[in-house]
Amino acid sequence: MTIITDTTPYSARPTIDHRLSVAPMLDWTDKHCRYFYRLMSKHTVLYTEMVTTGAILHGRGNYLEYNDAEHPLVLQLGGSDVKAMTECAKMAEQYGYDEVNINVGCPSDRVQNGRFGACLMAEPALVAECVNEMQSATNIPVTVKSRIGIDDLDSYEFLHTFIEQVAQADCKHFIIHARKAWLTGLSPKQNRDVPPLDYERVYQIKKSFSELDISINGGIKSLAEANEHLNHIDGVMIGREIYNSPYLLTDADNLIYQSDTQTLSRADIIDLMMPYINSHVDAGGRAWHILRHMLGLCNGLSGARKFRQHLSECAGKDGANGQVLLDAFNKVTLP
Repeated sequence: MTIITDTTPYSARPTIDHRLSVAPMLDWTDKHCRYFYRLMSKHTVLYTEMVTTGAILHGRGNYLEYNDAEHPLVLQLGGSDVKAMTECAKMAEQYGYDEVNINVGCPSDRVQNGRFGACLMAEPALVAECVNEMQSATNIPVTVKSRIGIDDLDSYEFLHTFIEQVAQADCKHFIIHARKAWLTGLSPKQNRDVPPLDYERVYQIKKSFSELDISINGGIKSLAEANEHLNHIDGVMIGREIYNSPYLLTDADNLIYQSDTQTLSRADIIDLMMPYINSHVDAGGRAWHILRHMLGLCNGLSGARKFRQHLSECAGKDGANGQVLLDAFNKVTLP
């Protein structure tokens, strides 16, 4: 598969419209997943999985590769060393990413041990320094994704101070997961569900910082809900609901962006994915690398369980290619 990097100067690229985005999800939103999503929505902003500065600068392989079709595309970066973060931002710009986003929301122990993720909410001056240096070294926006608080630092005043200090470094877009994170006592999975949602706090941040672009994340399960949030803030980020039921993205351009876009059928999407899957397999990859992201494509239809079962059982076999997807789809009864 050919990977193409975008060498268009940032000033010549269209401004990203953040009304809807797909959350960065570790082990999920890889380049194959994002290619699949882009077929269904031209405008929804896509994020990479969180990539650490260490992986980019010292890891084996190229963690910045992507397919040119994925734009608008944001690199989510994990780290706190200002020099390393700046170097990675410069590399992201060279590779043609539209933005760089700093992870200040992940609560896992591994991330905390690396001094990045949600624990950085307690160090707004350091986050601001990263933003300032990264923006000074590049011509692409640097944004921040955070929680509403961490542990017992969960007051509105705490969040307000964090946003205020980082915004002073010229960060203009914040994505706020409307739950606080417990850095001890809860697993990353529990941190996605157990702390209660507080959408009103995010709305209040927008009122307090009307000049900033504020996006909301957490527990949003439909495009109708997204439109309700857009009455209060600038953008909505959805994660697991899109991953579990990706076909909802086919309505995003029309319902969120008011774009007169022809909605693809599931059969259309499968036809468009076939060359991509077979090209990946011909290059030595495995069909499962791609098809694992398509398990939820037929959710809600009769035969969806058989569709998922067939992909799960057959896509990982030696020699599997796009035919596995066609065979799985034949088990679905369309309305």
